[in-house]
Amino acid sequence: MRILHIVTGLASGGAERQLQLLLRHLPPHQHCEVLALTNPGAVAAALRAEGVTVHHLGMRGNRDVGALPRLARRVRAGRYDLVHTHLYRAGLYGRLAARLAGVRAVVATEHSLHPGVIEGRPVTRGVKGLYLAGERLGTTTVAVSRQVAQTLHAWGVPPARVELIPNGIDAARYRRPPADRAATRARVRAELGLPQGGRVIGGIGRLVPGKRFHVLLEALAGLDGAARLVLVGEGPERSALERRAAGLGVRDRLVLTGERDDVPDLLTALDVLAAPSTEETFGLGVLEGLAAGLPVRHSACPALDELPPGAAPQARRIPSEAAAYTAALRQLCGLGAPGPDPLPRPAAVGHYDIVRVAAELGALYDRLARGRAGRTPADAGPPAGRPS
Repeated sequence: MRILHIVTGLASGGAERQLQLLLRHLPPHQHCEVLALTNPGAVAAALRAEGVTVHHLGMRGNRDVGALPRLARRVRAGRYDLVHTHLYRAGLYGRLAARLAGVRAVVATEHSLHPGVIEGRPVTRGVKGLYLAGERLGTTTVAVSRQVAQTLHAWGVPPARVELIPNGIDAARYRRPPADRAATRARVRAELGLPQGGRVIGGIGRLVPGKRFHVLLEALAGLDGAARLVLVGEGPERSALERRAAGLGVRDRLVLTGERDDVPDLLTALDVLAAPSTEETFGLGVLEGLAAGLPVRHSACPALDELPPGAAPQARRIPSEAAAYTAALRQLCGLGAPGPDPLPRPAAVGHYDIVRVAAELGALYDRLARGRAGRTPADAGPPAGRPS
């Protein structure tokens, strides 16, 4: 089976990294290629290094409609059995191009959708209208959490067109022998200029307003001077966070790592993971912290909300306020925990293991390829014929 994944860009974001992870674990009979509409960044390079064919369309912006025929020609030339789109722009252009090229099985994953916000931007009437028009051109929309599925249903997407397949984490990458973990922890702390015996708090994610990392800066200012904060990620809020840290007098206690491919290693250097975002559609960083054996304090994690309370006992939800994080982090440090030894791996980590998630997605591909052979989706209209 030949599959083309169409994504808006391939910078180092959550959806892009999730795509890279999925491609490593899909069934071997499903041969995947990737096409970026624009910005073939760090993830494109990583995919190519892993042997994945990556195409770049060179789209110049959301209104570059001239890119559509080029995209349709690329899809037609590849003779793909299935097209899978990721993110808003790719979902709109990719679904339409797939239909024009005659591909009958078209999947889109909705990675970041809230009732009034999509991918961090407000949902206007026009944005919603275009989204729904594009959705009808596809076969199935994959929701990464029940919250996303409920929002799609509220928008009018029929439940029969929505599949709930969560994001996944490569749980095996976070499991390591005690001696190896201890050595990695010492090495990473030395590399980042962190005290070997001090308490280190961490956050993971793009440096954007929605992640609310300023809350952690304010909490840091209320903690003992030996505490440090490490933020793993890059984004447009970097300068603002640096200025805020300087204003709070904690700039010398803040470490910004930028984009990194060694997140499991970085997590060994932490004592606790903090996630003050209130706009999560899944909460991948929280799951990564749990996989690394860290206690986690978070303000939104739909992935955990969908599991029984005992699935992640070391994760606690608290308000996204500096006072709440200051109190929670002070309590953890005051109890003498956390520390260099990881906590037991909770059931939530196994539930979201990428091996299980990729198998579920691969099964969906197989069902759609079988079910769409020789016919078109009833609600999408007839596609253009595929050349022989």
